[in-house]
Amino acid sequence: MIAATGRRSAEVDAVVVGAGPNGLAAAVTLARAGLTVRVYEAADQAGGGAATRELTLPGFHHDVCSAVHPMAFESRFFREFGLRARVPFVTPEVSFAHPLDGGRAGVAHRDLARTRDELGRDGSAYEGLLRPLVEQSTAVAEFTGSTLLRLPPDPVTAVRFGLRSLEQGSPAWAARFREDAAPALLTGVAAHTILRQPSVAAAGGGLALAAYGHARGWPIPVGGSQAIVDAMVDDLRAHGGELVLGHEVTSLAELPHARATMLDVTPHAFLRLAGEIVPRRYRRALEGFRYGGGVAKVDFALSEPVPWTNAQVARAGTVHVGGTRQEVADAENDVNAGRLPDRPYVLVSQPSVFDPTRAPAGRQTLWTYTHVPAGSAADRREAVIAQLERFAPGFRDTILAVSSRTAIDVERHNPNYPGGDIAAGAPTLRQIVRRPVLSADPWRTPVAGVYLAGASVAPGPGVHGLAGWFAALSALCHEFGTRALPDLSPGGDGRPTDEEQT
Repeated sequence: MIAATGRRSAEVDAVVVGAGPNGLAAAVTLARAGLTVRVYEAADQAGGGAATRELTLPGFHHDVCSAVHPMAFESRFFREFGLRARVPFVTPEVSFAHPLDGGRAGVAHRDLARTRDELGRDGSAYEGLLRPLVEQSTAVAEFTGSTLLRLPPDPVTAVRFGLRSLEQGSPAWAARFREDAAPALLTGVAAHTILRQPSVAAAGGGLALAAYGHARGWPIPVGGSQAIVDAMVDDLRAHGGELVLGHEVTSLAELPHARATMLDVTPHAFLRLAGEIVPRRYRRALEGFRYGGGVAKVDFALSEPVPWTNAQVARAGTVHVGGTRQEVADAENDVNAGRLPDRPYVLVSQPSVFDPTRAPAGRQTLWTYTHVPAGSAADRREAVIAQLERFAPGFRDTILAVSSRTAIDVERHNPNYPGGDIAAGAPTLRQIVRRPVLSADPWRTPVAGVYLAGASVAPGPGVHGLAGWFAALSALCHEFGTRALPDLSPGGDGRPTDEEQT
C-alpha cells in the first residue's frame, strides 16, 4: 500500500467525501462501529442523486434525480439499516407500465399472476421468465448487489438469472413472445441501464428490476427521496458523526489525517484528488474506466394528472414511454451511437398521485428524464412532451411550469454524473465485473487507508447504499481490525452483531 502523504494531524477516525446515499452509508456504518466520522459535501444539501427540491413552482417538490426506489426494500444495507421503519413509503400496486399505440398497454402488477393473465398469449411466457427470480428476489439482490467475483450465496438462482440474461440479451430475445406488450415491458425496464439493446448487461439489469417489481414492488418515499437521505443524516449525527456542507474537497492533502478515507466520487475524480501518490498500474486501470450515456431531465408542475389514454397506466408508479420493444431499442441504440433519437425513450413518474405531500392540493408533480449522448447540451423538453402527448393526448394543456436540464446541467448539479451519466460509469458487462478494477475487494485502493465508496464501484448504480457499506466494511477489516458487522438497526447501539463479513 502507498501512504497518503501530506495530511494534517489526526482529528477523526474516518473522513468521508460526498454525502450521497453511498457516502452516507459508509459514514453511518463507521459511526455505528464507534468511530469518529466527518463527512464533507460540496453542495449546500446532502443527497446527491437522492435529493428533493422545488424545481418548478413553490409547493411542487421534485426529486432531482432518483424518484422511485426498487432497491429500497431489497438492498442488504437498507435492510440492516431498517429503512422501512424510519421512512414511510407508498408502494403502488402497479410497479411499472408501458403504453402502446392505440390505447393498449403492458401493465406490471406486483401480483405476477395478474400480470400474466392480462398479457394474453404471452402471459405464460412472461411468467415463466420471471417467476424463479421473483420467488428468489432477495437472492437476486444478494448476487447482483456485490462484486460478481464473490461466490453467490444462492448459486442456483445466480445460474437461472444468468441464463435468462443471456436469452434476453441476445438476438433471440423475442423468441418466446408472440405479441408486443410483454417484450415492451421488459425492454422498458432494461432501458434504465442506458446501454445498447439487446445486450446481456442491459437484460440483467432489467430482469433484476422487474423481479423486484413483482416481489416487493417499487416503493416511493413519502416526501421525496430526500427522506431517505435525511434518515441517514439523522442516524449519523445521533452516533456522533459530523456533516460539513458547502465544502468542496480538491485534494486528499486538504483532509484531516484519518485512519480511513472514504471517497464517494468517480475513479477519474479520485485520480485528481490523489495526484501522484496513486501507483502507475492502478492509475492506468482507473484511466480506462468509461462513462456512459447521459440523461436530460424534465420536471413538470401540472394542473391535473397525466391524461393517459389507457387508464391503467395512471395506476403505475413508473411509466416507460417509447412504444414497442423495437422502438425503444432503436432510440437507445441511437443514444449509444451519439445521436439524439427523434422519438426518445422517456422514463416517467408522477409521485404526487400516491403521495399528496409533493404538490399543492389538486395539482401534480411529474418527473421525467430521457437519455442523450454524454455531454449533450440539447434541451429535450419538446421531445419529451411530444412522446407524452402520443400516449396522453391533451398532456400539454395540463402544464403549469417546466424545469428542463441538459446532460451538462445534470453533471453541474452532481459531479458524480460525468456528462450526465447517472450510472457513474457505463454498466456494461465488462464494467460490472471490473468496477472499477478486477478485484474481490474493489473498494480498497492501493493508497493506504483510502477507499472508493461511490456508484462507480461494485455493485454499481442505484440508490441502495451498498457501495458505501461494502467500502466501510472493508475499512473496518483492514484499518481497524474487525470483521464484525456493526448493528445498524433503528434501535441498535452499534455494537457488533453475531454475524461477520463474508
